[in-house]
Amino acid sequence: MDFSNILPLTLGLVIFSFLVTSILVVPFINLLYSMKLTRRKEASKIGKKSLFDKLHDKKAGTPTGGGVLLVGLVAILFAIIFPIIVKLGVFIHLAYDLKYEIIIIFFTFISFALLGFLDDWVKIFSKPRKGALGMWIGLSRRIKFGLQLLLAFIVAGMIKVLLGIDLVYIPIIDKVINLGYWYIPFAAFIIVFFANAFNFTDGLDGLASGLLLIYLIVFGIIAAGNLDTPLAVFIALWVGVIVAFLYFNIWPARIWLGDAGALSFGAMIALIGLLTGNIAPMFVVGGIFVLEAVSSAVQIIGWKILKRPIFPLAPIHHTFLAIGWEEPKIVMRAWLAGGMLAIFGLWLATI
Repeated sequence: MDFSNILPLTLGLVIFSFLVTSILVVPFINLLYSMKLTRRKEASKIGKKSLFDKLHDKKAGTPTGGGVLLVGLVAILFAIIFPIIVKLGVFIHLAYDLKYEIIIIFFTFISFALLGFLDDWVKIFSKPRKGALGMWIGLSRRIKFGLQLLLAFIVAGMIKVLLGIDLVYIPIIDKVINLGYWYIPFAAFIIVFFANAFNFTDGLDGLASGLLLIYLIVFGIIAAGNLDTPLAVFIALWVGVIVAFLYFNIWPARIWLGDAGALSFGAMIALIGLLTGNIAPMFVVGGIFVLEAVSSAVQIIGWKILKRPIFPLAPIHHTFLAIGWEEPKIVMRAWLAGGMLAIFGLWLATI
């Protein structure tokens, strides 16, 4: 890996985006309060409260929608800074066609953010509806999943057609599989999976954002090692805004990402893995996200087949909360586990 040229650039961008976000985040929190974009109580005013409502309704009133600020800042900063870098004569290493790679990155980042923002808006301002397991707020599962699938297939199609990516490398056994056009549904599945996995994980203060920071540091190193300057610059800007945001997102949180950030960030961590060709390390470094998604799927299967829950609550971090673990303890231990998975995943990417 040759970091001699790109390391000073990316470290400087991390510091710059951190400072910009630090200046803007408090006024943005105040703006969310003034617009009443805050979490609402989900429990019905009559009848018995669910365990989830008992654990989480005390957080009602916290602003949600931080993802809008972060997505906007990363997109704007990249759009301004990257052309300046090029004009200054900084040597740009390209793994793919520059125009197409940037189009795919921006489309994924912004389209999933818009879908998440729509869901956030409906959650905050629409009336709760009766669902299969209690009151339901936000877009219906069918509409939300259908739109995710549509966007994911568009992104996967662009990756295959515009960038020509259709290979999957399996480390350790050193095998390369050419999927051809089957790569499109394969990549679409991964994008939808991680979009939802990240969304499931974003349920405790600082949990998803801290794990995302770990993930981005690892894949920033991988992108730099792959000599993919545009992706490395994008990740560096993203790391800076996440650090600034995390200061206000750790327990007790003053702001949450909301679905605008969660869906966008989840889809993007999948895209980063696909663009770098490190699909197996992606599942390892993002192992906690995978665990959260699998625990939710197991819970759904339990309700559908056994007519009873497998866990007290799902995803798994809610189970730990339900059995009495303190929220900061759950988050810190998840970060530690994420750190060790990151080391393992980075090792896989380098062998």
